[in-house]
Parts: sequence; structure tokens; C-alpha cells
Amino acid sequence: MLDTYWWGQVDRISPEAPVPVVSLQRKEHRVGGAANVALNTVALGAQTSIVSVIGTDADGVLLKSLFEEQHIDTKYLLSTDTRITTNKTRVMSRNQQMMRLDAEITTPITTDIEQALLQKFIACLDAQKPDVVIFEDYDKGVLTSSIIKEAIAICTERNIVMSVDPKKNNFLAYNGVTLFKPNLKEVKEGLQLPIPAVTLENLKLVHAQLQKYLAHQISLITLSEKGMFFDTGEIAKIIPTHVRSIADVSGAGDTVIAVASLVYAATKNIELATEMANIAGGLVCEEVGTAAINKTRLLSECKLLLV
Repeated sequence: MLDTYWWGQVDRISPEAPVPVVSLQRKEHRVGGAANVALNTVALGAQTSIVSVIGTDADGVLLKSLFEEQHIDTKYLLSTDTRITTNKTRVMSRNQQMMRLDAEITTPITTDIEQALLQKFIACLDAQKPDVVIFEDYDKGVLTSSIIKEAIAICTERNIVMSVDPKKNNFLAYNGVTLFKPNLKEVKEGLQLPIPAVTLENLKLVHAQLQKYLAHQISLITLSEKGMFFDTGEIAKIIPTHVRSIADVSGAGDTVIAVASLVYAATKNIELATEMANIAGGLVCEEVGTAAINKTRLLSECKLLLV
């Protein structure tokens, strides 16, 4: 999706309605959603391809050009005139969000688009032979239950590490993946499970419940200000957060899944992956708007904090 920022100054309230008048000073376009995950994996040095659906509209053309500027492979993007490119426009003043306007279609993609997208996905795996596939779900209608099931079967057959950042609609559809990374709110809603307190024992019960449905290998649950939790069935741990000056939490989950996926794919060490993802998520929260992790700063912080 496309993230659009309208930056301006607020000096008065409108005489027409009790709303602030924003004097527009500049516009900025960034890649967002799954594209922001790709931006983070590229920033960490990974060769990255994106497989998704965009519109044939001006926003789609702009989004594709932004991908190419960031060296993200767009050969497997599917453009269609039956959908529009998701665009989230944020009106900003004094580094604060005044309003957000969303232009999007969230109904599930049609069967013919599903098949075309799967062909793009297979072509990507054949050509790029990836070490990891990240399923970045935003409930926008692209990751349907059918797409999810078939893509997982293809990855399983090829022994590819799979990580998932789920959303509500298909929360329990990702059967057999390697790494499942919801946040605490998504777990409560997805399992319809009250979690009375964030304790290691309670979260281990959550992992056991998730495994009943998903038969996945690893749960990685983000806990907001309380840090992150991982459970492999053999090892489980809560990793606390590090004190940060928080400016904006948008995009932090994208950075977390990117870092965790790459570090785990490279090392098969989920504790290290969680520690580094936890630090990375905190670092990007110091930036306003979605921003890719700075690899040099991340490594520097990891050397300082992971002793």
C-alpha cells in the first residue's frame, strides 16, 4: 500500500466547522503495509521480491516506482483494473497525525486473480529461490484462505522458512508455518481467549492453544511496552523492552517481522531473532511515520544491549 503524508501548519480553527485548518506545506509518499516490510528487509541487506496485487491507477504506478527506487523486485506484482491501490493519507502537523484518509478495496480478490497471483508466486520461488517467505496480512482481501493454503503447501514442499504477521479474518488459516507473529490484542481476538496477565505461564498456554489450530513451529508475540515473547515448545521466554523516546508506533510491527524473519532464517536462533527484532521495533518508534530500520544503528545497539 501507499502511505501519503500531507505536512502542514495549524494556526486556527475553521469558521465553517469546529476543525483545525491545516496550511499544506508539502506532500510525501512512502511505501507502506507489506511494502514497508520489504523496505526493512532491503535495508538489512536482503534481496527482496514482493508478490501482491495493486491497481492500474496513478497510485499503483507511483508505488511501483517507489519500489524500484528502493531496489525491491517488482516483477511479481500483479496489476489489475478491478481494484484500486490502497492509499493511506495522513494529515500531519507538528509531527502529530490530525486525520487519516483510507482509499482501498478490501473485498477478497476473485478466483481468476487468485490463480494469476499464485502463478506469480511460483515464478518468484522458481527464479529467486528464497530462504524465507513472509506472509504480511492486512485483511485487504489479497491473502485469501485459498491463497494461504496453496502458498504454504508450495513453501513446505520446497522447505522454505515461512513467517506470518496475521490479521483477524484469516488468523487461524496459516497451518504449518514456521513462525507465527501476532500481537497480544490479535491473539486475544483470534483465539477468543482472555489473558488475565502477561506472565510466562499464561503466554505458554497461548502458544499451546495456537499450536492446536496451526501446528506451527514457533510463536512470537509482541507485547507492546512489555516486550516480546517467543515459544518453540521447548524454550519460552519474555524479552523486555528497552527504554525509548517514542514518537510514532506506526510501522513497528513491519520492522519486527522483517528482522525476526531474516535473523531466524540466517541463524535458526529464535532467541537472537527475538532480541534483535525487539531492539529494532523500539528504534523505529523513535521516527515519525513508517521508516525502515537503519542496519548500522541496529547492529550498534545490539552490540551494546545484547551482552
